[in-house]
Amino acid sequence: MMLALAFALQAAAMPAPAAAPAPAAAAATQWPVQEGDYIIRDFHFRSGETMAEVRLHYRTLGQPHRNAQGQIDNAVVVLHATSSSGKQFLQPRFAGELFGPGQPLDIRKYWVILQDDIGHGQSSKPSDGLGMKFPHYDYADMVELQHRLLTDGLGLAHARLLMGTSMGCMHTFLWGETYPGFAKALMPLACEPIEVAGLNRMWRQMIIDGIEHDPAWDGGHYTSEPQEGLRLAQSIFFIAGSAPINYQANYPTHDAAAAFVRQRVDAAIPGTDANDMIYQFDASRDYNPWAGVSAITAPMMWVNSADDFINARNLPYPQEVTAKMPNIRFRLIPETAETQGHGNHSWAKFWKADLADLMRRSEG
Repeated sequence: MMLALAFALQAAAMPAPAAAPAPAAAAATQWPVQEGDYIIRDFHFRSGETMAEVRLHYRTLGQPHRNAQGQIDNAVVVLHATSSSGKQFLQPRFAGELFGPGQPLDIRKYWVILQDDIGHGQSSKPSDGLGMKFPHYDYADMVELQHRLLTDGLGLAHARLLMGTSMGCMHTFLWGETYPGFAKALMPLACEPIEVAGLNRMWRQMIIDGIEHDPAWDGGHYTSEPQEGLRLAQSIFFIAGSAPINYQANYPTHDAAAAFVRQRVDAAIPGTDANDMIYQFDASRDYNPWAGVSAITAPMMWVNSADDFINARNLPYPQEVTAKMPNIRFRLIPETAETQGHGNHSWAKFWKADLADLMRRSEG
């Protein structure tokens, strides 16, 4: 494990889904972040492919605390969304609500771990050079790699809390089934514990197909990014993360709405690699923890949103899961002109009271 020296990282805010007047997150803060890379050698993927070295990048805030048995007992693991990285959690809307003095994940008390999953951020990914020859990882591979980083790399036997947003939410359900007892509490934000099918699979498939049907993609052998494919992909991704009432309230004219969506899509394209995006959205292909959710025993707080396009509010699964899991609580964030659709998962003001309650009821 190679641990970089500590330094202060600016928690710059990324564009919000809307420029709406809303209860403001805390101002940008210089968070004391440590960064490092952990190398996992000769990793075998469920596809049958292998990789000699998988690099996993991570960030930490705070310091580990050890109990009388010498085990770290204050680790908080936060898992990120598709196409993002652990850096997303340094934004004021998340870190500014949670990591400061007296807040639910006060870094004077907790050791917060923000990792970049394979295929994302500064971890190993297709755009490093392998392109479409990169191993075809899935969510189970991603969770196993997360486990290897946390246990072998960072020395954890247990986590005080494991939480995740969107893709990280789905990973949280897999963690509860695959590694029972590892986390003292679980908090999945913005997902369902079912196979990615129906409309949820359809929009993902459109993203993949939109890139692959651009002649400039060239089977993944492009020398410059396939711009039309990426424009279509980012346009679909924008729709999936939309917030209808918010957008109607804040972009009530044709010109305002058109300008906003063009700005958002234009801004997203330069930072996107086509092959990375294909892998990221294909990785959910065999996710389906439904049969095992009743075996999850750790206290859980599951939060979805009424204005979430991806996880529709009238799906029956939250009611079915809560009926057979005694330690789970579920809350649906009501839709307002301030809520951010699927993106509510990263706006902690909407659910930090639920997190504080989870931390209290999982003490001891």
